[in-house]
Amino acid sequence: MSELDEGAELEEIKKRKLLEYQRRLAEAQKGEAQRAAEEARRQELLRRILTPEARARLSNLKLVKPELVEALEVQLVQLAQSGSIRLPIDDETLKQILARLTDTRQEIRFRVSFG
Repeated sequence: MSELDEGAELEEIKKRKLLEYQRRLAEAQKGEAQRAAEEARRQELLRRILTPEARARLSNLKLVKPELVEALEVQLVQLAQSGSIRLPIDDETLKQILARLTDTRQEIRFRVSFG
């Protein structure tokens, strides 16, 4: 195999790797755009479902417990879409929902004494 053949083969490999990288990058960007659009739709629904005070409470709570708030937002959207909850949800109702959630999610702690 001559150096010219090796050079052409190396260039072909580089070109294939570059194309693969560009394809993966495009897929990642498409996925990110879809996630951003889905998040925007969810936030718009939440604007309709929640009063400004309730949205502010969720925003503050999201700083501390993002997983809890994300799950709660999904549930609120589903409940609103199915008509299972009275709209709009005000801050007091949201506090009640959060209290029920935190009651069921509290850790069980044991106190063991030796001796």
